[in-house]
Amino acid sequence: MSPRMQTNAPAASHAEHDPSFEERLAAIRSRVTAHDFLENKGLGNEVGIHVFAYPPERVWDVRAQVAELEELSRAGKLACRIHVRDLWGVLLQVCEQKHIADKIDALELKRGSDALRTRLQKIATPEAMVAAMDWQPHERGRDVLFITGVGRVYPFVRAHQILENGQHVFDDIPVVLFYPGTYNGRELTLFGDRTESANYYRAFNLI
Repeated sequence: MSPRMQTNAPAASHAEHDPSFEERLAAIRSRVTAHDFLENKGLGNEVGIHVFAYPPERVWDVRAQVAELEELSRAGKLACRIHVRDLWGVLLQVCEQKHIADKIDALELKRGSDALRTRLQKIATPEAMVAAMDWQPHERGRDVLFITGVGRVYPFVRAHQILENGQHVFDDIPVVLFYPGTYNGRELTLFGDRTESANYYRAFNLI
C-alpha cells in the first residue's frame, strides 16, 4: 500500500519561488503561538479548526516547517505544545490494532486496489482514526493539534471526514489541517482536482 503522491513531490530547493506561500509558511509560528488562537477566541462560537492549504509541490517545505515547530515545542521554546498526527501513521496504527497490517499487500495483490480501499474504509473509519489521534487530557490554551499526511492516505481516508468527526473530540483546542490543495472557506479541493473536492464549512484559513 504505497502513498499516492507526496513522496514524489519535488524538493524544496527546486520548487518555484512563491512569495505568498513563503510569507504564509513563515507566519505559522506567530499564528499558532498567539494567545487568542490558543484560546479559540474570535471564532463566533465555532470550533477552532483551521486549514493551511498549500501547493502540493511544496510539501517538503511544509514538512520541514512542521518538524521545526514540533521540535521547538518539545524543547519548550514555544508558547504552545504541538501534537502532530500524520494520517498515514494513524492509518497504519489502526490497521495494526485490527491485526490486518501484515495482510494489506497480499489483499491488494489478490483482489486489487478497489477491494483494498473498500476493506480499509470499513476498518479505518473516521471515528477510528480520530480515536487513534486523540490524547487526554487536552490542555486548553496550550495544546495545538497539527494534522498532516492528507495526500498519503487518499483515497482510503478523506480529510473532511476526519474534521467532521474530530470537531467534537477536539472542540477545546485549536486544530490545524495541512492540506495539499486549496480551501476557499467553503470547499476543500485536493491536489487542485475538482473531481476530488468536498464541501466543508466549519474551518478557517490559518493564514
